[in-house]
Amino acid sequence: MSKHLLSFVSAASLVLQWLVLHWSGVHLTPPLEALASGAAIFGAAFLLSWAAELAQLDIPRGVAIAGLAVVAVLPESAVDLYLAWQAAEDPTYIGYATANMTGANRLLIGVGWASLVLVAWVRSRGAQREITLAPSHSVELWYLFLATVYALTIPLKGTLTLADSAVLLTIFGFYARALLRQPVEPPHLVGPPVLIASLSTPLRRGVTLGLFLYSALGILVAAEPFAESLISTGSRLAIPEYLLIQWVAPLASESPELIVAILFVLRGAATAGLGMLLSSKVNQWTLLVGALPLAYGISGGQPDAMPLDALQVKEIFLTAAQSALGLAILVSFALSIPAATLLFVLFTAQLLTQLVPEIFPGLSTGFPEFVEVARYGFAYAYLLLAIVHLVGSRKSRLFSLFRLPAEAEKNGRVREW
Repeated sequence: MSKHLLSFVSAASLVLQWLVLHWSGVHLTPPLEALASGAAIFGAAFLLSWAAELAQLDIPRGVAIAGLAVVAVLPESAVDLYLAWQAAEDPTYIGYATANMTGANRLLIGVGWASLVLVAWVRSRGAQREITLAPSHSVELWYLFLATVYALTIPLKGTLTLADSAVLLTIFGFYARALLRQPVEPPHLVGPPVLIASLSTPLRRGVTLGLFLYSALGILVAAEPFAESLISTGSRLAIPEYLLIQWVAPLASESPELIVAILFVLRGAATAGLGMLLSSKVNQWTLLVGALPLAYGISGGQPDAMPLDALQVKEIFLTAAQSALGLAILVSFALSIPAATLLFVLFTAQLLTQLVPEIFPGLSTGFPEFVEVARYGFAYAYLLLAIVHLVGSRKSRLFSLFRLPAEAEKNGRVREW
């Protein structure tokens, strides 16, 4: 119990330190401000995840999960929506908004999904070489399929519009409705929620509501300073701001969710952990991406499309292609060691081709041009491997995917194979 209490106090303290610094008017250097505000988002993300788990004890599980779908992307959305909002006044921020979104999505699959299989393998001392999904996860796979297919059309247009918002948010709406019809199951409580769940019902409910409000306040207060301090840090340290926004910012918001998923795996609930990150991918690919042009249009006062330059088009195409491969692997309802290794190696190789010329600018003059070509190369490699996997895998259940979500919504369950 003392360990759970320490975790709870630590996460709350990370939020509190930023609230005190911010409201006391203390001026920090950009790197320190990025660290302090980023730590607040990190701590708040933990608190949100715990509150969402506890909420399942007091409201129908479907409603809790639908709410969790929104809550789960709040830390990431707060930063990204701020960047999209600012983009209406300064077009530079358009690149930052898309960088943050694509970085978060690619980290989730390339590192998040892959790491769960490794943890399961280590925990079982080599006995468990894959994590399987329950048939009920066909709902997430179906809506990820819809979102991925649509995302592949965005680079063809070269813009993010309110029409894109309408389509992606509609997909999310149907996804949330499908979750509401899922069968009721007891929640998997991990960490501090176990301690809070032991409280009396009125006190537990009060603590849960307080966690939601406190963490949301911390995220909203920290989002703008975190984004701006990262940009200023890049300028001061001669580090490309784009890279900091794309890879450092998502770490603050994605890490807590990944840690919670790993805890599920360590406690023998690997399917729940992978299902959690799969759901997060659907949320990001629909709710987060769909909200960007909406924020941009509202900020600008008119329904303008967010224009995408050549770099942003490549980044979105690469991210959608990675999603296609991840989907192609998971339609077999299992993520194996070889498949997880493939996702991680491709992600790491692409990341290195992007980072090396920025960190070592003295390399040959032709290397930056190679990086630009490599983005398309990796994207087409993802798509080719997705096709090969779908065609060559005997375990692929792609066609069953078209039937099972409708069956699940109709009957409130999914029939076992």
